[in-house]
Amino acid sequence: MASLGGNILPPDPHTKIYLAGVAVVLLVGVCYSTKVAKKPTDSENPSLLQSAWLFFYTCFLKPHDGDSNGNQQDALESFYKKQAGAYDATRKALLKGREDMLALAAAQLSHRATTSDEKKRRIWVDVGGGTGWNIEAMSRFVDVPQFFDSVYLVDFSPSLCEVARKRFERLGWKNVKVICQDARKFRLEDYEPASQGRRASGSPNRGYFAQGRPKHGGADLITMSYSLSMIPDYYSVVDSLPSLLAPNGIVSVVDFYVQSQVDVNFRNYTGGLVNRHVNFFGRTFWRAWFDIDRVALEPGRRDYLEYSFGTVLNVNYRNYVLGAIPYYIWIGTHKQPSSSSLPHEIVEKLDALVTESPYLHPANHSSALSRAVERAAPEIRSKAFDAAIVNLASNLPLPSFFYQNHHYRIYYDDQLKKHTQFNDEYIYAFTWEDTRVDERILKLKSDDVVLAITSAGDNLLSYALQSPARIHAVDLNPTQNHLLELKVAAFSSLPYEDFWKIFGDGKHPEFRSLLISKMSPHLSSRAFQYWLNNHHIFTKSKGGLYDTGGSKHGIRIFRWISRVFGCRSAVKQLLSAKTLNEQREIWRGKIRPAIFSRLVSKFVVSQEAFLWTALGVPKNQLAIIEEDHAVSEVVCGPDARAKNTRSHAIWEYMVNTLDPVVETTHIAADNPYYLVCLDGKFSKQCHPDYLSPQAHAKLSRPGAFDGLRIHTDEIDEVLARITPGTLTLAVVMDSMDWFDPGSTAAAAQIAKLNRALRMGGRVMLRSGGLRPWYLDEFEKHGFVAKCMGERSGGKCIDRVNMYASCWICTKRENLAPPTPEMESTGGAEITSLRI
Repeated sequence: MASLGGNILPPDPHTKIYLAGVAVVLLVGVCYSTKVAKKPTDSENPSLLQSAWLFFYTCFLKPHDGDSNGNQQDALESFYKKQAGAYDATRKALLKGREDMLALAAAQLSHRATTSDEKKRRIWVDVGGGTGWNIEAMSRFVDVPQFFDSVYLVDFSPSLCEVARKRFERLGWKNVKVICQDARKFRLEDYEPASQGRRASGSPNRGYFAQGRPKHGGADLITMSYSLSMIPDYYSVVDSLPSLLAPNGIVSVVDFYVQSQVDVNFRNYTGGLVNRHVNFFGRTFWRAWFDIDRVALEPGRRDYLEYSFGTVLNVNYRNYVLGAIPYYIWIGTHKQPSSSSLPHEIVEKLDALVTESPYLHPANHSSALSRAVERAAPEIRSKAFDAAIVNLASNLPLPSFFYQNHHYRIYYDDQLKKHTQFNDEYIYAFTWEDTRVDERILKLKSDDVVLAITSAGDNLLSYALQSPARIHAVDLNPTQNHLLELKVAAFSSLPYEDFWKIFGDGKHPEFRSLLISKMSPHLSSRAFQYWLNNHHIFTKSKGGLYDTGGSKHGIRIFRWISRVFGCRSAVKQLLSAKTLNEQREIWRGKIRPAIFSRLVSKFVVSQEAFLWTALGVPKNQLAIIEEDHAVSEVVCGPDARAKNTRSHAIWEYMVNTLDPVVETTHIAADNPYYLVCLDGKFSKQCHPDYLSPQAHAKLSRPGAFDGLRIHTDEIDEVLARITPGTLTLAVVMDSMDWFDPGSTAAAAQIAKLNRALRMGGRVMLRSGGLRPWYLDEFEKHGFVAKCMGERSGGKCIDRVNMYASCWICTKRENLAPPTPEMESTGGAEITSLRI
């Protein structure tokens, strides 16, 4: 046998078998492709085997050389012609997120249709619509032939357009027109009646606020489903879209992407960065992989889209069916918000809503407002105003908060450490303040302006039921405000039955679908991202909403203790008790001995880590509790029974908290705060007032939350930017307990409260102490303190009974210099004002 020569060895048998196998596969593939090529190519329904082979052949074997002309259309035909009929069958697993994008777009359109009185033709343009799959799939969410007057599918591939034409002929949809054309050249005025007021797009202006825009007409919806990544000259296509879009229209895009967080961390207009970062390996692999089929995943395409429009919603996901391919869904609108025509007017209006300043709207001409603003003395400005000015100066879109359907969520920088420290987890899934007692003490009126800590938002919803003029919700933890947003969105979009399942039972198997198709138009982009990323909270079989958050640790430890001491069945009996006496017997005989075990107190409850993680008790509040214990009767009295130690202090505090609750309130019938801890859900008989059918009927009315402002910041920061003398009530819960007595921080906040409150304005607070040290600071800063409830002698001051005292501090004098009262002023050039 002849040698191969040199150092080349003959292939081993395994290699020969492998090479032979490859040769056979290629030969079969060539033969099969030849056979397929001889068959008619206009079939919409090739077999599964044919579809799979056509996809594999055109994507990985067939060269993309185009026809003789060598243009983009020829290249597309070279890729799609053989597989046009099999396109839909082979893309379901690959092109994820299309249904979600369509559902989000339909939800936005439906919401805008209900809030607009304008009667006009509703138009949809699907750019790169291919076979028309998106348009048919939209019928799951709206009746396409009835909802849209005209639908235009614009695609550059004749083969795909032919499949689309046959699709709509089969469906009998006369309002859908298939346009085989370069998207850059498509103009609505070529197809729509001239009376619609449309105009051809002109050359771009220097600034987007200077650009003209039709006052009516245009497409209500423009979609791009996995087409932006396949357009070589994407700049010109994106630039052409604003001229197609109606003033209140939206652009919806779903596509592949790869991007590093380094590219976007500094941008405040992207609508949030949840899951946006793709690691180095993913960025490198997926770009190289998709480049084989001329699908470009460079970040610049998405960046330019976000630069050219204002972001409404933004989602980053992974297709885990096919190796975690990154894809995004993006909803945007005109870069200039439709609520106004001038940057000053947009920014001033929102700034007035945030800072309680009057918004002066000139009846004669808006330029008068601009001149008045420029001449005005330095004023208090919100952080939304500061961010907007920076973006306007750089010709960037405004932060996504400006483009929402509701403006109650105020701009914040989610990359700051003070926000990221919470690791995207809320502490409280429900609020620990008795709203019934709050209502009795506060007696809110229609002209009240309230500032309150958000927590889980339950107390704020209770205040909203009393219809004050304004509610400022404040929380440093973004996710606590996300929870409040979710509740507000549910009120605005869901029937009571679904609302109850989500917040009464804490579970809803269809939560994700409701979030996308119903609640999304009422959520900010960051809140929507958060809940979409955590939809399992409501859909998993075990747990639910009330088994989440930092407070879940305390609930789970209680369950663990009840199991260890064999009293889990007793807890169920307690919840089933028909009378208060029956409840007391079960508590005294079976549960109390386990919960108040000295062993549990010493090794679990008195530990600082447990107190903070499970119950949210910081060290300064713990010190207040220990100080009260040190001078209490149980330590210093004639019948002293406790030692001056932390474990004894916590044990006594627990006794004074729980014993009165169980002895005086029927948990299953009238104490929702402990019912949800023990049972993991509320009942139709026992729940917070915001969960009643009457509350839902009131708060689901249009405009019910127009007076709500949600601030993600420290109380100090919010108070510093509110116009002096405008608040009537500040509810600070137990936050004053968190201050260090040795610092001046408490005095500084009290001074800011004095400045922000009107004369006679009130501060409501609760404390772990009977008379906390900072009450003296309130009295030094122009307040008079009055105790509204004190937990002593076994009394239960409210159904929660978690705090030792409740106080109202009323402003009786201004600090020097005097607090300016709010006044309405106007310039000489403004002849008529609307406030």
